[in-house]
This record gives sequence, structure tokens and C-alpha cells, in this order.
Amino acid sequence: MPVAPVVAAGAVVLRRKDGVLEVLLVHRPKYDDWSFPKGKLDRSEHATVAAVREVAEETGLAVRLGRPLDDQLYVVQGGRSKVVHYWVARPLEGDDVSAYVPNREIDQVAWVPVEDAAGRLSYSRDRATLKQAIKRRKRTATLIVLRHGRARARSRWRADDRFRPLLKLGEHQADRLVPLLAAYDVTRLVSSSSTRCVTTLVPYADATGRTVKADDGLSEEDATTLGVADRVQVLIDSGRRTVVCSHRPVLPAIFEVLGLDDPKLEPGEMVVVHHRNGRVVATERHAVR
Repeated sequence: MPVAPVVAAGAVVLRRKDGVLEVLLVHRPKYDDWSFPKGKLDRSEHATVAAVREVAEETGLAVRLGRPLDDQLYVVQGGRSKVVHYWVARPLEGDDVSAYVPNREIDQVAWVPVEDAAGRLSYSRDRATLKQAIKRRKRTATLIVLRHGRARARSRWRADDRFRPLLKLGEHQADRLVPLLAAYDVTRLVSSSSTRCVTTLVPYADATGRTVKADDGLSEEDATTLGVADRVQVLIDSGRRTVVCSHRPVLPAIFEVLGLDDPKLEPGEMVVVHHRNGRVVATERHAVR
């Protein structure tokens, strides 16, 4: 029976200091190697969440994720395969690592000019990932398009459909969304005014002290193609890190504005759209279970 690969996640964290582009590297004394902060996923942990957590644990910095990078695939000791998911990332608040306390896992953390980093990195796969990250270094804005969590069946709901609630599974999905949205540092929450959409975003709003803006124009009952297009264009033009939660029948109009094919999201699924100057440069599809 095939053995499942080891799954890990990490980030290529960049900053510009005095006009010089630098990358954050860590040294592992066990292997005497220099690499990017990364680590294995905890049980049931999403890769995006793991990437942010590992950076925090190995460097002391809080980061937000930007564009995704190609996965690394290689074989580790014992012949088992390993996949590492990577993103470009940037520090959220501060980027000073001088207070980091060395330990047996990571004994050095350093900002290194990217021109010197290739010579510092121990593995060719990391040098290839760095090269890709440099090409994708320009800042992007993030728009997350989310389908609400699993809701009570329409056939079993006798009241106004606008008030149809989430199932327990949907509430669980809403809770699981909190660290995933936080990985992208979402700052604006926009939702259909229907209960099942608003309550999908409430846990993240509560965790971050933000509010959910409920909009009738994103509901099944009141959405129009032109109205949705206008709303989404405003969100794109603002450049803010935004999540917009809506319904299966409304989502195709949202994706059309973005110039994307409708991916036919399941409840609790989302597409992370990275855009720059009004142009989509990368997308990711994620789900919470």
C-alpha cells in the first residue's frame, strides 16, 4: 500500500530594507543547513495556516501570505516522499528578528540580501523557489470569493429563505475559516445579507474585532448581474484585503467580473484571487471541512 507523503508548508518572507530586497532564512543545527521557515502540518491543519504558524515559531515574526509558489517535491530519509507548499509572504507588523531566542531546532534567523541568499541556501530546490519568489515579489491585493458554509436543506425550511441557518457542519466550517482568512490578513468582510452567509463570517469578525458588511445586492433574492459587477469592481479597485461571501447562483457573476471561469464551489470552499493593478495574477482554491 502506498505511503502518504509528508506534507509541510512554509513561506519565502521578503522585505525591502534601505532599498535592498532581503529574504528571511533560518539555520537548523541538526542538519547544519540554511533554508526558509517551514514545517509539517499539524493534524487537520490547513497548509496556509501551517505556513504562517511555522514562520512565527521559527522566526518570531507574524506574516501574511501573498502569491503562491510552486510546491517542492522530494524524497526524504527512508525513501518517503515529501511535499512542501510555499507562498511569498511579508511581515505584518515588525520585521526585527534580533530578539529571537536560538533553540535546538533553529539556532539562527537572518535577513539576507537576495543577491547573497542563493549562496547561503543549502539546497538547489530552495534556490529555485527563491528565484521564483523574486519574480513574484511585487505586492498584490487579495480578494477571497467564498461560498457560505453548509446550510440547512432548502426543502426542510418553511420560513423566508433569507433566514435559513447553517448546519452544525456549517458552523464548524465557519470556525475553521478563522485562521485561514487570518493567514491572508483579511481586513474587510462583505457578505450577502442572508443568515447563512453572514454567520459564515461572524467567527472571523469576532476573532479580529471587525464587522461584517451585509449587502442585499449579493443575496439570491436581490442580486442582479449588473449590481454584482459594480460591487465587485469597487472591491477590486479599493485594493483592500477582502473576503466576499455569497451563494452558488450569485458566484458566477462575481467570477465573470474577475475574468475567471466559475469553479462551482462547494459550501465552505473559496477562491483566493491575487490581483495587481486590476489584473488577476494568481488564484488558489481552498476548502474547510
